[in-house]
Amino acid sequence: MKYFKSIILALVLLTAASCKKLIDIKETDFIDDIKAYQTVENVEQAVIGAYAGLQVEMSYLLNSTFSDEVKTAGEFYNATSTHEWQYSADDVTIRDNFMAVRNYYTIIDRANRVIRAVDKADSTRQGDNNLRLKLRGEALFLRAFCHFELFRYYSDNYNPEGLAMSYMTEPSLAQQARIKMGEYFPKLIADLAEAKTLLPNNLSDVNRTNRIAASGLQARVALYMRDWTNAVTYSTEYINALPLAPRATFPGIWTDANTLEVAFKLKRNNTTNPYGKIGSLYRGTSANASNIGTVTWAPSSKLWDSYDKVNDIRFSTYLKDEPLLATAGRQTRLVQKYAGTAYATPGENVVDAKVFRTAEMYLIRAEAKAELGSLNGPSSAQSDINELRTARIANYNPITYNSKQEAIDDIILERFKELAFEGHRFWDLKRRGLPVIRTGTDAPTPTGATLPAGNFRFLLPIPNSEMQANKLSVQNPGY
Repeated sequence: MKYFKSIILALVLLTAASCKKLIDIKETDFIDDIKAYQTVENVEQAVIGAYAGLQVEMSYLLNSTFSDEVKTAGEFYNATSTHEWQYSADDVTIRDNFMAVRNYYTIIDRANRVIRAVDKADSTRQGDNNLRLKLRGEALFLRAFCHFELFRYYSDNYNPEGLAMSYMTEPSLAQQARIKMGEYFPKLIADLAEAKTLLPNNLSDVNRTNRIAASGLQARVALYMRDWTNAVTYSTEYINALPLAPRATFPGIWTDANTLEVAFKLKRNNTTNPYGKIGSLYRGTSANASNIGTVTWAPSSKLWDSYDKVNDIRFSTYLKDEPLLATAGRQTRLVQKYAGTAYATPGENVVDAKVFRTAEMYLIRAEAKAELGSLNGPSSAQSDINELRTARIANYNPITYNSKQEAIDDIILERFKELAFEGHRFWDLKRRGLPVIRTGTDAPTPTGATLPAGNFRFLLPIPNSEMQANKLSVQNPGY
Protein backbone atom coordinates (compact mmCIF):
# COMPACT_ATOMS: atom_id res chain seq x y z
CA MET A 1 0.00 0.00 0.00
CA LYS A 2 2.86 2.38 0.88
CA TYR A 3 4.49 1.54 -2.45
CA PHE A 4 1.24 2.26 -4.33
CA LYS A 5 0.78 5.63 -2.54
CA SER A 6 4.37 6.57 -3.34
CA ILE A 7 3.74 5.97 -7.08
CA ILE A 8 0.61 8.15 -7.02
CA LEU A 9 2.45 10.96 -5.20
CA ALA A 10 5.28 10.81 -7.70
CA LEU A 11 2.84 11.02 -10.59
CA VAL A 12 1.09 14.02 -9.05
CA LEU A 13 4.38 15.82 -8.49
CA LEU A 14 5.54 14.98 -11.99
CA THR A 15 2.27 16.25 -13.48
CA ALA A 16 2.46 19.50 -11.49
CA ALA A 17 6.03 20.06 -12.57
CA SER A 18 5.10 19.36 -16.18
CA CYS A 19 2.18 21.82 -16.04
CA LYS A 20 4.44 24.48 -14.62
CA LYS A 21 6.95 23.90 -17.37
CA LEU A 22 4.20 24.09 -20.00
CA ILE A 23 2.95 27.37 -18.56
CA ASP A 24 6.45 28.80 -18.63
CA ILE A 25 7.00 27.89 -22.27
CA LYS A 26 6.59 30.92 -24.52
CA GLU A 27 4.32 30.53 -27.54
CA THR A 28 6.17 30.36 -30.83
CA ASP A 29 3.20 30.16 -33.21
CA PHE A 30 1.47 33.41 -32.15
CA ILE A 31 2.15 36.50 -34.25
CA ASP A 32 0.93 39.79 -32.83
CA ASP A 33 0.59 42.98 -34.85
CA ILE A 34 4.04 44.23 -33.81
CA LYS A 35 5.62 41.19 -35.45
CA ALA A 36 3.16 41.03 -38.33
CA TYR A 37 3.58 44.68 -39.34
CA GLN A 38 7.35 44.78 -39.57
CA THR A 39 7.49 46.33 -43.04
CA VAL A 40 5.49 49.05 -44.77
CA GLU A 41 4.33 46.38 -47.19
CA ASN A 42 2.93 44.38 -44.25
CA VAL A 43 1.14 47.48 -42.97
CA GLU A 44 -0.46 48.10 -46.35
CA GLN A 45 -1.94 44.61 -46.30
CA ALA A 46 -3.40 45.41 -42.88
CA VAL A 47 -5.00 48.59 -44.23
CA ILE A 48 -6.54 46.61 -47.09
CA GLY A 49 -7.90 44.22 -44.46
CA ALA A 50 -9.55 47.15 -42.70
CA TYR A 51 -11.20 48.26 -45.95
CA ALA A 52 -12.44 44.71 -46.48
CA GLY A 53 -14.49 44.91 -43.29
CA LEU A 54 -16.56 47.93 -44.34
CA GLN A 55 -20.21 46.98 -44.91
CA VAL A 56 -22.14 50.15 -45.74
CA GLU A 57 -24.82 47.88 -47.21
CA MET A 58 -26.19 47.26 -43.72
CA SER A 59 -26.97 50.97 -43.42
CA TYR A 60 -28.56 50.87 -46.91
CA LEU A 61 -31.00 48.18 -45.81
CA LEU A 62 -31.64 49.73 -42.41
CA ASN A 63 -32.47 53.14 -43.85
CA SER A 64 -34.70 51.61 -46.52
CA THR A 65 -36.73 49.27 -44.33
CA PHE A 66 -36.96 51.45 -41.24
CA SER A 67 -38.10 54.49 -43.26
CA ASP A 68 -40.55 55.09 -46.11
CA GLU A 69 -38.30 54.07 -49.03
CA VAL A 70 -39.66 50.53 -49.44
CA LYS A 71 -42.67 48.35 -48.72
CA THR A 72 -43.13 44.62 -48.50
CA ALA A 73 -43.62 43.01 -51.89
CA GLY A 74 -45.70 40.21 -50.39
CA GLU A 75 -43.25 37.50 -51.50
CA PHE A 76 -40.87 37.28 -48.56
CA TYR A 77 -41.81 39.30 -45.52
CA ASN A 78 -39.39 38.13 -42.89
CA ALA A 79 -38.47 41.38 -41.16
CA THR A 80 -41.65 42.33 -39.30
CA SER A 81 -39.90 43.45 -36.15
CA THR A 82 -37.57 45.85 -37.96
CA HIS A 83 -39.91 47.17 -40.66
CA GLU A 84 -42.59 47.85 -38.05
CA TRP A 85 -40.08 49.15 -35.46
CA GLN A 86 -40.75 46.33 -33.02
CA TYR A 87 -37.14 45.44 -32.27
CA SER A 88 -35.37 45.02 -28.96
CA ALA A 89 -31.87 44.48 -27.64
CA ASP A 90 -32.53 40.73 -27.92
CA ASP A 91 -33.73 40.51 -31.52
CA VAL A 92 -32.02 43.35 -33.37
CA THR A 93 -29.34 40.82 -34.31
CA ILE A 94 -31.92 38.43 -35.75
CA ARG A 95 -33.12 38.37 -39.36
CA ASP A 96 -31.24 41.24 -40.99
CA ASN A 97 -28.63 41.48 -38.22
CA PHE A 98 -28.62 45.24 -37.61
CA MET A 99 -25.65 45.26 -35.24
CA ALA A 100 -22.94 47.81 -35.97
CA VAL A 101 -20.95 47.48 -32.74
CA ARG A 102 -18.95 44.40 -33.63
CA ASN A 103 -18.42 45.27 -37.29
CA TYR A 104 -17.19 48.82 -36.82
CA TYR A 105 -15.12 48.29 -33.69
CA THR A 106 -13.35 45.44 -35.48
CA ILE A 107 -12.33 47.82 -38.27
CA ILE A 108 -11.38 50.47 -35.70
CA ASP A 109 -9.14 47.93 -33.97
CA ARG A 110 -7.45 47.11 -37.27
CA ALA A 111 -6.94 50.81 -37.96
CA ASN A 112 -5.50 51.39 -34.49
CA ARG A 113 -2.99 48.59 -34.96
CA VAL A 114 -1.89 50.16 -38.25
CA ILE A 115 -1.50 53.57 -36.60
CA ARG A 116 0.58 52.02 -33.81
CA ALA A 117 2.88 50.13 -36.18
CA VAL A 118 3.22 52.26 -39.30
CA ASP A 119 5.85 54.71 -38.04
CA LYS A 120 8.11 51.87 -36.89
CA ALA A 121 7.70 49.63 -39.95
CA ASP A 122 10.81 49.04 -42.05
CA SER A 123 11.07 50.64 -45.48
CA THR A 124 12.13 47.90 -47.90
CA ARG A 125 11.02 49.37 -51.25
CA GLN A 126 11.43 52.63 -53.07
CA GLY A 127 8.59 54.94 -52.14
CA ASP A 128 7.81 53.20 -48.84
CA ASN A 129 8.35 56.33 -46.78
CA ASN A 130 5.75 58.24 -48.79
CA LEU A 131 3.40 55.26 -48.66
CA ARG A 132 3.84 55.18 -44.88
CA LEU A 133 2.20 58.60 -44.59
CA LYS A 134 -0.67 57.60 -46.87
CA LEU A 135 -1.33 54.44 -44.85
CA ARG A 136 -1.52 56.41 -41.62
CA GLY A 137 -3.96 58.80 -43.30
CA GLU A 138 -6.13 55.92 -44.50
CA ALA A 139 -6.20 54.35 -41.04
CA LEU A 140 -7.18 57.67 -39.43
CA PHE A 141 -9.94 58.15 -42.01
CA LEU A 142 -11.30 54.64 -41.45
CA ARG A 143 -11.21 55.15 -37.68
CA ALA A 144 -13.17 58.40 -38.01
CA PHE A 145 -15.63 56.92 -40.52
CA CYS A 146 -16.45 53.94 -38.31
CA HIS A 147 -16.86 56.05 -35.18
CA PHE A 148 -19.25 58.34 -37.05
CA GLU A 149 -21.31 55.36 -38.22
CA LEU A 150 -21.52 54.10 -34.64
CA PHE A 151 -22.83 57.52 -33.64
CA ARG A 152 -25.51 57.38 -36.34
CA TYR A 153 -26.67 53.94 -35.22
CA TYR A 154 -26.66 54.35 -31.46
CA SER A 155 -26.69 58.02 -30.46
CA ASP A 156 -29.33 60.73 -30.40
CA ASN A 157 -29.03 63.98 -32.35
CA TYR A 158 -25.85 65.93 -31.70
CA ASN A 159 -25.65 67.52 -28.27
CA PRO A 160 -22.32 68.02 -26.47
CA GLU A 161 -23.90 66.62 -23.30
CA GLY A 162 -25.51 63.68 -25.11
CA LEU A 163 -24.13 60.16 -24.96
CA ALA A 164 -21.98 58.93 -27.83
CA MET A 165 -20.10 55.62 -27.98
CA SER A 166 -16.57 54.70 -26.86
CA TYR A 167 -13.90 56.39 -29.02
CA MET A 168 -11.08 53.89 -29.37
CA THR A 169 -7.62 55.21 -30.19
CA GLU A 170 -5.58 52.21 -29.01
CA PRO A 171 -5.94 48.47 -29.56
CA SER A 172 -7.50 47.13 -26.36
CA LEU A 173 -9.62 44.26 -25.06
CA ALA A 174 -10.53 46.20 -21.92
CA GLN A 175 -14.14 47.14 -21.32
CA GLN A 176 -14.90 50.71 -22.37
CA ALA A 177 -17.49 53.24 -21.24
CA ARG A 178 -19.52 55.42 -23.58
CA ILE A 179 -18.50 59.09 -23.54
CA LYS A 180 -20.28 62.38 -24.17
CA MET A 181 -20.52 63.78 -27.68
CA GLY A 182 -18.62 66.86 -26.54
CA GLU A 183 -15.59 64.60 -26.02
CA TYR A 184 -16.29 62.17 -28.85
CA PHE A 185 -16.58 64.57 -31.78
CA PRO A 186 -13.34 66.52 -31.18
CA LYS A 187 -11.49 63.20 -31.42
CA LEU A 188 -13.29 62.35 -34.66
CA ILE A 189 -12.67 65.81 -36.12
CA ALA A 190 -8.98 65.65 -35.17
CA ASP A 191 -8.59 62.26 -36.87
CA LEU A 192 -10.09 63.64 -40.07
CA ALA A 193 -8.02 66.80 -39.98
CA GLU A 194 -4.78 64.82 -39.68
CA ALA A 195 -5.88 62.26 -42.26
CA LYS A 196 -6.53 65.04 -44.74
CA THR A 197 -2.92 66.22 -44.55
CA LEU A 198 -1.66 62.71 -45.35
CA LEU A 199 -4.07 61.40 -47.98
CA PRO A 200 -3.42 61.87 -51.72
CA ASN A 201 -5.21 64.80 -53.32
CA ASN A 202 -6.24 62.87 -56.44
CA LEU A 203 -8.81 60.37 -57.68
CA SER A 204 -6.47 57.86 -59.28
CA ASP A 205 -7.91 55.04 -57.15
CA VAL A 206 -11.38 55.70 -55.70
CA ASN A 207 -11.45 52.19 -54.20
CA ARG A 208 -9.28 53.68 -51.45
CA THR A 209 -9.86 56.93 -49.69
CA ASN A 210 -8.31 60.28 -50.56
CA ARG A 211 -8.38 63.93 -49.52
CA ILE A 212 -11.60 64.62 -51.44
CA ALA A 213 -13.40 61.79 -49.65
CA ALA A 214 -12.12 63.20 -46.35
CA SER A 215 -13.75 66.52 -47.25
CA GLY A 216 -16.95 64.58 -47.94
CA LEU A 217 -16.88 62.96 -44.51
CA GLN A 218 -16.09 66.30 -42.89
CA ALA A 219 -19.14 67.80 -44.62
CA ARG A 220 -21.35 64.92 -43.47
CA VAL A 221 -20.12 65.21 -39.89
CA ALA A 222 -20.67 68.98 -39.91
CA LEU A 223 -24.23 68.44 -41.19
CA TYR A 224 -25.07 66.17 -38.25
CA MET A 225 -23.42 68.58 -35.80
CA ARG A 226 -25.44 71.46 -37.32
CA ASP A 227 -22.14 73.21 -37.92
CA TRP A 228 -23.50 74.97 -40.98
CA THR A 229 -20.43 77.08 -41.80
CA ASN A 230 -18.11 74.08 -41.97
CA ALA A 231 -20.75 72.08 -43.82
CA VAL A 232 -20.60 74.71 -46.56
CA THR A 233 -16.79 74.83 -46.53
CA TYR A 234 -16.19 71.10 -46.78
CA SER A 235 -18.99 70.31 -49.24
CA THR A 236 -17.66 73.09 -51.48
CA GLU A 237 -14.19 71.53 -51.42
CA TYR A 238 -15.71 68.28 -52.66
CA ILE A 239 -17.90 69.96 -55.30
CA ASN A 240 -14.96 71.95 -56.66
CA ALA A 241 -13.02 68.72 -57.14
CA LEU A 242 -15.87 66.63 -58.60
CA PRO A 243 -18.67 68.24 -60.63
CA LEU A 244 -22.14 66.75 -61.04
CA ALA A 245 -22.55 64.06 -63.67
CA PRO A 246 -24.40 65.18 -66.81
CA ARG A 247 -27.87 63.73 -67.21
CA ALA A 248 -26.82 61.44 -70.07
CA THR A 249 -24.02 59.75 -68.12
CA PHE A 250 -25.68 59.69 -64.68
CA PRO A 251 -27.08 56.13 -65.12
CA GLY A 252 -23.54 54.85 -65.73
CA ILE A 253 -22.63 55.58 -62.10
CA TRP A 254 -24.98 52.76 -61.06
CA THR A 255 -23.74 50.20 -63.58
CA ASP A 256 -20.09 51.00 -62.77
CA ALA A 257 -19.63 52.26 -66.34
CA ASN A 258 -18.08 55.39 -64.83
CA THR A 259 -17.09 56.86 -61.46
CA LEU A 260 -18.48 60.35 -62.00
CA GLU A 261 -19.24 62.16 -58.73
CA VAL A 262 -17.64 59.34 -56.71
CA ALA A 263 -14.62 60.06 -54.51
CA PHE A 264 -14.73 56.76 -52.61
CA LYS A 265 -16.45 53.46 -53.30
CA LEU A 266 -16.18 49.89 -52.08
CA LYS A 267 -15.40 47.28 -54.73
CA ARG A 268 -17.92 44.46 -54.88
CA ASN A 269 -18.13 41.17 -56.80
CA ASN A 270 -20.45 38.20 -56.96
CA THR A 271 -18.60 36.35 -54.19
CA THR A 272 -18.37 39.18 -51.65
CA ASN A 273 -20.21 38.37 -48.42
CA PRO A 274 -22.39 39.01 -46.52
CA TYR A 275 -23.69 42.07 -48.36
CA GLY A 276 -21.68 42.02 -51.58
CA LYS A 277 -24.65 41.66 -53.90
CA ILE A 278 -26.27 44.95 -53.02
CA GLY A 279 -29.25 44.34 -55.27
CA SER A 280 -30.01 41.17 -53.28
CA LEU A 281 -31.01 43.38 -50.38
CA TYR A 282 -34.16 44.10 -52.38
CA ARG A 283 -34.64 40.99 -54.55
CA GLY A 284 -33.05 37.60 -54.96
CA THR A 285 -31.00 36.39 -57.89
CA SER A 286 -32.94 34.94 -60.81
CA ALA A 287 -33.13 31.36 -62.05
CA ASN A 288 -33.57 32.65 -65.61
CA ALA A 289 -34.90 35.67 -67.47
CA SER A 290 -38.50 34.57 -67.02
CA ASN A 291 -38.13 33.49 -63.38
CA ILE A 292 -36.96 36.64 -61.60
CA GLY A 293 -35.73 36.22 -58.04
CA THR A 294 -37.99 36.69 -55.05
CA VAL A 295 -38.79 40.36 -54.49
CA THR A 296 -38.09 41.03 -50.82
CA TRP A 297 -38.69 44.79 -50.85
CA ALA A 298 -40.42 46.90 -53.48
CA PRO A 299 -40.01 50.68 -53.77
CA SER A 300 -42.68 52.47 -51.77
CA SER A 301 -45.53 54.15 -53.63
CA LYS A 302 -44.52 57.32 -51.80
CA LEU A 303 -41.06 57.26 -53.39
CA TRP A 304 -42.34 56.04 -56.76
CA ASP A 305 -44.85 58.89 -57.03
CA SER A 306 -42.36 61.57 -55.96
CA TYR A 307 -40.53 61.56 -59.33
CA ASP A 308 -41.35 63.17 -62.64
CA LYS A 309 -41.50 59.82 -64.42
CA VAL A 310 -41.01 61.30 -67.89
CA ASN A 311 -38.26 63.84 -67.36
CA ASP A 312 -36.34 62.76 -64.24
CA ILE A 313 -33.48 60.41 -65.16
CA ARG A 314 -33.43 59.12 -61.59
CA PHE A 315 -36.78 57.39 -61.99
CA SER A 316 -35.65 54.95 -64.67
CA THR A 317 -32.19 54.64 -63.08
CA TYR A 318 -33.44 53.83 -59.59
CA LEU A 319 -36.79 52.10 -60.23
CA LYS A 320 -38.34 49.72 -62.76
CA ASP A 321 -41.79 48.52 -63.70
CA GLU A 322 -41.03 44.97 -64.88
CA PRO A 323 -43.59 43.51 -67.32
CA LEU A 324 -42.14 40.01 -66.90
CA LEU A 325 -43.45 40.03 -63.34
CA ALA A 326 -46.92 41.00 -64.51
CA THR A 327 -46.93 37.98 -66.83
CA ALA A 328 -46.23 35.79 -63.82
CA GLY A 329 -48.99 37.46 -61.80
CA ARG A 330 -46.53 39.15 -59.42
CA GLN A 331 -46.27 42.77 -58.34
CA THR A 332 -44.15 44.57 -60.91
CA ARG A 333 -42.18 47.33 -59.20
CA LEU A 334 -38.48 46.79 -58.54
CA VAL A 335 -35.53 48.63 -57.07
CA GLN A 336 -33.37 48.97 -60.18
CA LYS A 337 -30.50 51.02 -58.72
CA TYR A 338 -28.35 48.02 -57.84
CA ALA A 339 -29.59 45.58 -60.50
CA GLY A 340 -26.13 44.93 -61.95
CA THR A 341 -26.12 42.86 -65.14
CA ALA A 342 -29.00 40.96 -66.76
CA TYR A 343 -31.24 38.47 -64.97
CA ALA A 344 -29.57 35.13 -64.20
CA THR A 345 -26.05 36.35 -65.08
CA PRO A 346 -23.10 36.23 -62.63
CA GLY A 347 -23.19 40.01 -62.20
CA GLU A 348 -26.89 40.23 -61.37
CA ASN A 349 -27.40 42.44 -58.28
CA VAL A 350 -23.65 43.20 -58.18
CA VAL A 351 -22.40 46.80 -58.26
CA ASP A 352 -19.87 48.76 -56.23
CA ALA A 353 -21.03 50.59 -53.11
CA LYS A 354 -20.73 54.36 -53.57
CA VAL A 355 -19.78 55.91 -50.23
CA PHE A 356 -19.56 59.60 -51.23
CA ARG A 357 -21.14 61.37 -54.19
CA THR A 358 -21.19 64.97 -55.39
CA ALA A 359 -24.99 65.11 -55.27
CA GLU A 360 -24.93 64.53 -51.52
CA MET A 361 -22.53 67.44 -51.15
CA TYR A 362 -24.90 69.73 -53.08
CA LEU A 363 -27.70 68.74 -50.73
CA ILE A 364 -25.55 69.24 -47.63
CA ARG A 365 -24.51 72.66 -48.85
CA ALA A 366 -28.08 73.65 -49.78
CA GLU A 367 -29.36 72.69 -46.33
CA ALA A 368 -26.53 74.55 -44.60
CA LYS A 369 -27.08 77.66 -46.71
CA ALA A 370 -30.80 77.60 -45.95
CA GLU A 371 -30.03 77.34 -42.24
CA LEU A 372 -27.65 80.29 -42.60
CA GLY A 373 -30.39 82.35 -44.27
CA SER A 374 -29.09 82.26 -47.83
CA LEU A 375 -32.28 81.18 -49.59
CA ASN A 376 -32.21 82.69 -53.11
CA GLY A 377 -29.77 84.17 -55.56
CA PRO A 378 -26.20 83.26 -56.45
CA SER A 379 -24.47 80.82 -54.09
CA SER A 380 -27.66 79.99 -52.17
CA ALA A 381 -29.84 77.04 -51.26
CA GLN A 382 -31.93 77.84 -54.32
CA SER A 383 -28.97 77.85 -56.72
CA ASP A 384 -27.68 74.50 -55.40
CA ILE A 385 -31.05 72.76 -55.70
CA ASN A 386 -31.67 74.22 -59.15
CA GLU A 387 -28.25 73.12 -60.35
CA LEU A 388 -28.76 69.58 -59.05
CA ARG A 389 -32.23 69.24 -60.54
CA THR A 390 -31.11 70.67 -63.89
CA ALA A 391 -28.53 67.86 -64.03
CA ARG A 392 -31.24 65.25 -63.40
CA ILE A 393 -34.50 66.56 -64.91
CA ALA A 394 -35.09 67.50 -68.53
CA ASN A 395 -37.09 70.69 -69.10
CA TYR A 396 -36.66 71.65 -65.46
CA ASN A 397 -38.14 74.98 -64.33
CA PRO A 398 -36.05 76.66 -61.58
CA ILE A 399 -37.73 77.39 -58.26
CA THR A 400 -37.40 80.13 -55.63
CA TYR A 401 -38.03 79.86 -51.90
CA ASN A 402 -40.37 82.06 -49.90
CA SER A 403 -39.18 80.98 -46.46
CA LYS A 404 -36.51 78.99 -44.68
CA GLN A 405 -38.97 76.25 -43.78
CA GLU A 406 -40.09 75.91 -47.40
CA ALA A 407 -36.46 75.55 -48.44
CA ILE A 408 -35.67 72.95 -45.77
CA ASP A 409 -38.77 70.90 -46.63
CA ASP A 410 -37.84 70.95 -50.31
CA ILE A 411 -34.23 69.96 -49.63
CA ILE A 412 -35.29 67.01 -47.46
CA LEU A 413 -37.64 65.91 -50.24
CA GLU A 414 -34.78 66.16 -52.71
CA ARG A 415 -32.58 64.04 -50.45
CA PHE A 416 -35.41 61.45 -50.42
CA LYS A 417 -35.33 61.27 -54.22
CA GLU A 418 -31.63 61.71 -54.98
CA LEU A 419 -30.17 59.56 -52.20
CA ALA A 420 -32.77 56.77 -52.21
CA PHE A 421 -31.36 53.40 -51.08
CA GLU A 422 -27.97 54.96 -50.19
CA GLY A 423 -28.32 54.81 -46.40
CA HIS A 424 -29.60 58.26 -45.43
CA ARG A 425 -33.40 58.52 -45.19
CA PHE A 426 -34.10 57.14 -41.70
CA TRP A 427 -31.24 59.13 -40.20
CA ASP A 428 -32.31 62.27 -42.11
CA LEU A 429 -35.75 62.07 -40.50
CA LYS A 430 -34.14 61.46 -37.11
CA ARG A 431 -31.71 64.40 -37.28
CA ARG A 432 -34.42 66.79 -38.53
CA GLY A 433 -36.89 65.68 -35.85
CA LEU A 434 -39.38 64.33 -38.40
CA PRO A 435 -41.63 61.23 -38.25
CA VAL A 436 -41.61 58.26 -40.58
CA ILE A 437 -44.97 58.44 -42.36
CA ARG A 438 -45.96 55.67 -44.76
CA THR A 439 -48.93 55.95 -47.09
CA GLY A 440 -51.85 53.55 -46.74
CA THR A 441 -50.60 51.37 -49.57
CA ASP A 442 -47.07 51.26 -48.13
CA ALA A 443 -47.86 50.48 -44.48
CA PRO A 444 -47.84 46.72 -43.77
CA THR A 445 -50.23 47.15 -40.80
CA PRO A 446 -51.76 50.09 -38.92
CA THR A 447 -48.96 49.81 -36.36
CA GLY A 448 -46.41 50.07 -39.15
CA ALA A 449 -47.80 53.29 -40.62
CA THR A 450 -46.08 55.96 -38.51
CA LEU A 451 -43.06 56.26 -36.26
CA PRO A 452 -43.57 59.53 -34.37
CA ALA A 453 -40.85 62.18 -34.41
CA GLY A 454 -38.42 61.77 -31.53
CA ASN A 455 -39.46 58.18 -30.79
CA PHE A 456 -36.82 56.21 -28.91
CA ARG A 457 -36.70 53.68 -31.77
CA PHE A 458 -34.79 56.15 -33.93
CA LEU A 459 -31.82 54.92 -31.86
CA LEU A 460 -30.98 51.26 -32.18
CA PRO A 461 -30.47 49.28 -28.99
CA ILE A 462 -27.01 48.15 -28.01
CA PRO A 463 -27.35 44.37 -28.57
CA ASN A 464 -27.58 42.35 -25.38
CA SER A 465 -24.56 40.28 -26.39
CA GLU A 466 -22.48 43.46 -26.37
CA MET A 467 -24.00 44.72 -23.12
CA GLN A 468 -23.10 41.44 -21.43
CA ALA A 469 -19.55 41.54 -22.79
CA ASN A 470 -19.00 45.17 -21.73
CA LYS A 471 -20.38 45.91 -18.27
CA LEU A 472 -19.30 49.58 -18.56
CA SER A 473 -21.63 50.25 -21.48
CA VAL A 474 -25.00 51.98 -21.09
CA GLN A 475 -28.14 50.86 -22.91
CA ASN A 476 -30.16 53.35 -24.92
CA PRO A 477 -33.46 54.60 -23.42
CA GLY A 478 -36.57 52.50 -24.02
CA TYR A 479 -34.81 49.13 -24.28
